[in-house]
Amino acid sequence: MGVMAGLLPTDENDSDRLVLGLLTSLEADGAQSQRRMAADLGVALGLVNAYLKRAIKKGFVKVGQAPARRYAYYLTPQGFSEKSRLTVQFLSDSFSLFRKAKEEYGRLFERAQALGFRRVVLAGQSDLCEIAILCAVDGPVSVLAIVDPDATATRFIGVKVVSSYALVDEPFDAVVVTHLTAARSVFEQAVSNFGAEKVLAPDLLGLRPKQSLGA
Repeated sequence: MGVMAGLLPTDENDSDRLVLGLLTSLEADGAQSQRRMAADLGVALGLVNAYLKRAIKKGFVKVGQAPARRYAYYLTPQGFSEKSRLTVQFLSDSFSLFRKAKEEYGRLFERAQALGFRRVVLAGQSDLCEIAILCAVDGPVSVLAIVDPDATATRFIGVKVVSSYALVDEPFDAVVVTHLTAARSVFEQAVSNFGAEKVLAPDLLGLRPKQSLGA
């Protein structure tokens, strides 16, 4: 118990956000590996394991057998109820999130302009993506496309959506992170592809300090 407690975030909001992300991930694919869940959520593998154990203990998740000696995780009725409760809770905070994100993406695009980045792509289709597009409207920086391998639509608020950077059909100067639930893995992939100097992210995503808006 002591080891698990040491792994868990001390901030209640961060803890609730991780629980919501975990339950949402399990609802979409309960047979995925813990390593895949950790990558999608942008957290350490040990943290996913600790939260899974806690969710099972609380009755939110049950465990079953899957092929190849793996486990499958299923949301219980209590798990679905908790997911709904957390979703409503975060929606109630959505206005403050919108205000903060709008301010930060506004500054981010000002920084992009100062660096000579005029044409960017957004990494991740989410609420943050919508806010970023609105911030870029009539500004000096143009959003060419949204890159999201999991997106099903081909356009989002008038912007083309593609599954990989290779499918962006125009040259671009930088990548702006707009994924909400897997920000770190999206960020690290973009840095690996294009270099840290061409990947921008707002402070609210909690990514590497040298990539923050104040850098």
